[in-house]
Amino acid sequence: MVTPRDAAVPRRSDNKVTVHFVNRDGERITARGSPGDSLLDLVINEDLDFDGFGACEGTLACSTCHLIFQQDVYEKLGPVTDEELDMLDLAYGLTDTSRLGCQVCLTRALEGMEARVPESVADIRQSQDGSS
Repeated sequence: MVTPRDAAVPRRSDNKVTVHFVNRDGERITARGSPGDSLLDLVINEDLDFDGFGACEGTLACSTCHLIFQQDVYEKLGPVTDEELDMLDLAYGLTDTSRLGCQVCLTRALEGMEARVPESVADIRQSQDGSS
């Protein structure tokens, strides 16, 4: 039975996590994804238009899903693997709080976090195959 008091309390009908992306133009874009999804999954599933983002589709073969986090958010993210660090070394605009979106999975602890898309992308795959 729903009482008037219960009706006044907003309830979340899903288990989604809200993420605020800041694109290259400084525009804030809010999206919601399921816990366990990567930030790359969220960008793809919500059809967010970040030019060149996620070119390797999460196979750790590029750094195009590079994101920059605030320190307090960065500290809540899971551990960085050696493979991710290797790709981050090739990222444009690398910071101490940079991560690859394909390697960061949503958790409830990340609710409301902000992730900034760097001004440019560096796709190592292009320099390896000779194209640009």
